[in-house]
Amino acid sequence: MAVKDILDKRVIDLDMVAEDKESAIRYLSGLLYEAGYVTDIDGYVKDVFVRESEGITGIGNHVAIPHGKSDYVKNVGIAIGKTKSMIPWESYDEQPVHYIFLFAVPSDNDNAMVHLKLLSELAGKLGNEQTMVKLEACEDFDGLLQAFEG
Repeated sequence: MAVKDILDKRVIDLDMVAEDKESAIRYLSGLLYEAGYVTDIDGYVKDVFVRESEGITGIGNHVAIPHGKSDYVKNVGIAIGKTKSMIPWESYDEQPVHYIFLFAVPSDNDNAMVHLKLLSELAGKLGNEQTMVKLEACEDFDGLLQAFEG
């Protein structure tokens, strides 16, 4: 399973409005809930914030990858939000973010392994300058897919 294979346009908003980390995570969690990935928004958000309290998820280049295993997740998925304005987020480069990749991962061990593989792949792609240039330019789902090809 590769990142581009699990991208779902129902959980992607490239014109997302969020003022802070909590509103971004809550909004993206709502998309995951509406698409059937998550069974309980509040429970899932709580689990994500438990993981947030354990360490930084802002990886630099104005990107954050919040995640966390949760019993409230039915299927592995990634909700993606791109904001027009930067929002504050604890980040390794101490910069705000405007791209948020929110992982939804069931708690069982098999899915935890899938999550680690996807997280590693995503971090590698987001560390690639060409991918980031394509991401910054993308305006729709097809552009997002193209950014992750190759």
